[in-house]
Amino acid sequence: MEFETVIGLEIHVQLNTKSKMFCRCPNAIASQINADPTSLKLRGTGFNADRRGLKLEEPNTRVCEVCMGMPGVLPVTNKQAILWVVQAGLALGCKINNFTKFDRKHYFYPDLPKGYQISQYDEPIAEHGKVEVEVLDGEKNYKRKVGITRVHLEEDAGKLVHPEGVDYSLVDLNRAGTPLLEIVTKPDIRSPKEARIFAENLHSVLRYLGVSEANMEQGNLRVDANISLRKKGIKELGAKVEVKNMNSFKALERALVYEEERQKELLSLNKKVVQETRGWDDAKGKSISQRSKEESQDYRYFPEPDIPPLKFKQMGWDIEKIRKELPEMPVEKAIRFEKEFGISPYDAEVLTSEKELADFFENAVSKLLKQKIEKSLAGKKTANWMLTEFLGLLNKEKITIKESKVSEEKLAELLLMIEKGKISGKIAKEIFEEMFRTGKPASEIIKAKGIKMISTEEIEKVINKVIKENPKSVEDYKKGKTAALGFLVGQVMRATKGQSYPQIVNDILKKRLK
Repeated sequence: MEFETVIGLEIHVQLNTKSKMFCRCPNAIASQINADPTSLKLRGTGFNADRRGLKLEEPNTRVCEVCMGMPGVLPVTNKQAILWVVQAGLALGCKINNFTKFDRKHYFYPDLPKGYQISQYDEPIAEHGKVEVEVLDGEKNYKRKVGITRVHLEEDAGKLVHPEGVDYSLVDLNRAGTPLLEIVTKPDIRSPKEARIFAENLHSVLRYLGVSEANMEQGNLRVDANISLRKKGIKELGAKVEVKNMNSFKALERALVYEEERQKELLSLNKKVVQETRGWDDAKGKSISQRSKEESQDYRYFPEPDIPPLKFKQMGWDIEKIRKELPEMPVEKAIRFEKEFGISPYDAEVLTSEKELADFFENAVSKLLKQKIEKSLAGKKTANWMLTEFLGLLNKEKITIKESKVSEEKLAELLLMIEKGKISGKIAKEIFEEMFRTGKPASEIIKAKGIKMISTEEIEKVINKVIKENPKSVEDYKKGKTAALGFLVGQVMRATKGQSYPQIVNDILKKRLK
């Protein structure tokens, strides 16, 4: 029996506003920190005291009467958060509703101080959008259109902390009241891989907009997936299971692959799939039942009485103007890079996956263009170097391009030296590794090491020796075996310790072998 997988995503994104959604408390979720389970003086969820040098906050220090849910207080909406949700809605192809309101969503949990969450229900800020994702599946390359049901705004809850070795939990409300952007897709996704690609693309869009760090590992972006299976050819949806607690894009795909197989096995045995919420345990590689799945009526929604509805036209907001002021999105930028710099679609997609990476590439190319390097050559050279040498070192050190010591100017200087034949590619790689480690420019490293390319006369002497020592390769080349030329070039490069330009060696060898 053949089954079709149906997936819809609910995505929560913590917005990087200076203050919380309904009060003036500082927004303490620019980065998440896990509580220290070995100490009762818990570190909570304040700013990350990592390599960026941000201050670490103690639990319950970024709170006030409003976000703690004290009686008699009145919430006031955060204008910046509303604007960012409008921008996100436009970027996802949504219709922006002129009239929108907030609602109370009731549920009882220790980290929800008011006993309800201020959210949106039947009148969201944006709805009816569509996003196209490109999927490469082996030899097959296809596009999937994913509908966006709604994009709305709500407040985040606090966080429960579970110290090790004690029989109680603690509540940290630093996160309570943080502006949350929620994106709900239609059940248009048909595989775990498509779900991962959609989430990765959304991550890029949010980073380009500058509304959130959108890191799953830090909890800035949280993805809940609803997955069900149905017999192929049947329109009616099967019983859906919500999967939570995925902390990376790869974990999202792994969790859905597991759940897909679990449901397929149940249905193949004519067993019923229970509609429920399951938590993903990445270490064990399986999902675990948590509770029955709630429906909208369980939350007892009703309009938030303390916050007036928003009417954008009356507020003087020009939605079309906001649309025109949106930054260039990743897909648009990738298409432009292909046309403008002649790079491949794959290279363009990788370079535009992160805004910082795309900006670095474009700035480095512009430096080369000022040195009269042809545009497509500058684009291809820069792309090749960034996608191999540069990204290799960044991934090895687990840092971003923004944190690297190599600037656009320094990379452009190195590429210009290669292009003008001042250094070979082999030597350039060694120099680049030192540039990456020390931050010194290529010219300074070359001067300190006394590196210089040898003259044509010296190259000819080495070539004479290599030809004399490798008669078999010479004969192979004369018989039409072109690979022999590559071997001989390699021998010359080795003998000159990389201090000869490969193209010059290649040209001289060809002439001599004739």
